[in-house]
Amino acid sequence: MADALFWSILLLLAGVGLIALELFLPSGGVLGILATLAIVGSLTVAFSGGWATGLSMLVATMVILPVVMAVAIHYWPRTPIGRLIVLETPSGDDEVLPDEPAYRQLKDLVGKRGVAKTKMLPSGAILIEGRVYDALSEGMAIDPGQAVRVTAVRTNRVVVVLDEAPPERFTESSEMLAQPARNLGLESLEQPLG
Repeated sequence: MADALFWSILLLLAGVGLIALELFLPSGGVLGILATLAIVGSLTVAFSGGWATGLSMLVATMVILPVVMAVAIHYWPRTPIGRLIVLETPSGDDEVLPDEPAYRQLKDLVGKRGVAKTKMLPSGAILIEGRVYDALSEGMAIDPGQAVRVTAVRTNRVVVVLDEAPPERFTESSEMLAQPARNLGLESLEQPLG
C-alpha cells in the first residue's frame, strides 16, 4: 500500500508539472496528453493500493489540479509566450483613437462654452463658436437654447454639462444656412439661366 501511494503521488506531481509546462511551452498538446495520462495513471495506481488510498488521491487531485491551473493561468500572461498572445488593454481613449487633426480639434474644445441647438436626451447638437458639434450631456437633459460647457471628449464625442452662468449671448447668425439668401450675395433665383 505504501508503494502504491508513493508511485501515485509521484505520477500526480509529474502530471501537475506537465500541465504547468504545457501552459508555458507550446507543444501542440503533447504535454497535455502526457499530463492527462500521468494523472489517470496516478489514480489507477492509487486505487490498486486500496479504496482508502484511491479516494484520498482522488480528493487530492480534485483539490490540487484547479489550484495549479489557476496559478499557472494567472502568471501565464507575464511569460514571453503569454505576452505574444495576450494583448495589453489600453489605459485610456488616447491610446485607442488615432491622433488626427479632427480629434485634436475636439480636445481643444474642453472648457469652452456654447449653446444647445437640439434637446439633449442625452445626445444632441451644440453650437460653439459658430460650429455645430454632436455632443453628449452628462447628467440631466438639456433644452435647446440653454448654455452648455464642454467638460471632456470621449471617443470622438463631446461631453457637456449645463452651464449655470452663461458668459455671453450666443447667436446663430454666423451659420450660413440660418441667414437669409439676400445676405449671402446670391443672385436672384427668379432669373432664368442663359
